[in-house]
Amino acid sequence: MNPNTYVNEIMDRQMTQPSCEHLDFKIIHVLPLSGAAGAEVFGVNLSEQINDETLEEVKRAYHRFGVIFFRDQQVSDLDLARFAKYFGELAVLPPHRQHPGSLPELLVIDKKPETKLVFGWEWHSDTTHLEIPPLGSVLAAKLLPTVGGDTLFANQYLAYETLSDGMKNMLNGLNAIHSNGRILSSLEADDVLAQGQGVGSNKTTLSAIHPVVRTHPETGRKALFVNEMHTERFEHMTIAESAPLLRYLYDHSTRPEFTCRFRWAPGSVAFWDNRCLQHLALDDYQGQRRLMHRVQIRGTKPV
Repeated sequence: MNPNTYVNEIMDRQMTQPSCEHLDFKIIHVLPLSGAAGAEVFGVNLSEQINDETLEEVKRAYHRFGVIFFRDQQVSDLDLARFAKYFGELAVLPPHRQHPGSLPELLVIDKKPETKLVFGWEWHSDTTHLEIPPLGSVLAAKLLPTVGGDTLFANQYLAYETLSDGMKNMLNGLNAIHSNGRILSSLEADDVLAQGQGVGSNKTTLSAIHPVVRTHPETGRKALFVNEMHTERFEHMTIAESAPLLRYLYDHSTRPEFTCRFRWAPGSVAFWDNRCLQHLALDDYQGQRRLMHRVQIRGTKPV
């Protein structure tokens, strides 16, 4: 299908969908992908500077949907960096992934046909084992498999808001230890580890303490902030004591009704909020290559 025809059809669908009437975007066109999170944004060219009025609407869509997607973008690495800088300072590369591209802060994510472990192989928020995790990530598709390689996102506002009052009261005020031990163990094995394996590993080199429920600094909403890839245990508790409740929270936070699924295409760009979403890269394209370029935006200490 011609890209312009696709965009026109999307816009027509937007105008006829009751669910979009309350969005009140006058410059950009926004098509929600699910009832929980995610929206495609049309009317923005990321290869050019964005004026203040358009940027304000893009930011509003970002805060409303948690992750926004742009189609048919012809972006360079400098374009990605410029767009990210509208939202803050670029973050340095994660310590366990050092594959810089044309910029020091640009990460090249290149899953080759012979590679077993897909980048982002289980539900997570990015690098929460750091004292200051990133605000968000901007990811551009460069080379895609013929089919597969979708990314899923889960709304952590909903994960928190749908807990019982008793559970909320118990979790508010709790902290958790996040570490990179499970990641490093997985990378060494070049395989996805079983539940709980690698937690508390002697391979851990970085750890941080974060609230189990964090408050988003811009929206003011509370979000659940634990994830299987990084969270090790509750503060002042053992791994064994923490495991049952953490397992429940991991399962609860990624329930299907909290998610959206994005199918990549050439020229697709995703921008997600690491403070209120988890994400998962599907590994369903073995024997094919998938090449992505990513920059991240420096965040603030979770509170």
